[in-house]
Formats: sequence, structure tokens, C-alpha cells
Amino acid sequence: MDKPAASKAPAAPKAKAETISTKQIATELAKKHELSNKVAGQILEDLVALTTRHLKKGARIRINGLGILSVRKRAARMGRNPATGEQIKIKASKKVSFRPSKELKESV
Repeated sequence: MDKPAASKAPAAPKAKAETISTKQIATELAKKHELSNKVAGQILEDLVALTTRHLKKGARIRINGLGILSVRKRAARMGRNPATGEQIKIKASKKVSFRPSKELKESV
């Protein structure tokens, strides 16, 4: 008894996610809180600047309902150049990591 071959339908192409800019967020905040677009934009710019400053100092930033931003150190390691296959040394570096909150995970 032969089993019919499982037919694989081609995967549907992923729709591109919309990118929202800080200017668009500032406009929405301005409307909601009856502020000018300029003031709302300045508040967002200040938020980004403060976040950057505190991350540079090594602080963790918890934004309730969103998640936690922190800086992680990446050790030096050996890698491989994909074009030539040659081994290369990758320097130690720092990266910003984001751990989403439970509320964010459940809502998405």
C-alpha cells in the first residue's frame, strides 16, 4: 500500500512590517495629550538621550509594560569570512539587549 506523497504548498510571502518613526509616535502623543508636535518630539528625543546616557553607564532600564533594556558584553571569538572561509578574530564588544515584559509578550 503506497502512501500519497505529502504535497508542500509554497510558503506565503511574509508581509513587510510597517516601520513607525519617532516623529509619528510624537504626533500621536501630541494629539492624545493636547501638546504641540514640537513639544512631543522634544520629549521623545529627551527619552532617547536619557536612555542612551544611562545605558552607557551600565544601568538597566525597566519600562513597565514594555520590558528591560540592558548592555551585555560579548567576548572576543573566532569567526569565519563567509566569502573566503578564512578564520578571523572578532573583537569583544558590547550590545544592547531587550527582554520584553510578560504583558508585551501576551499582547503580541
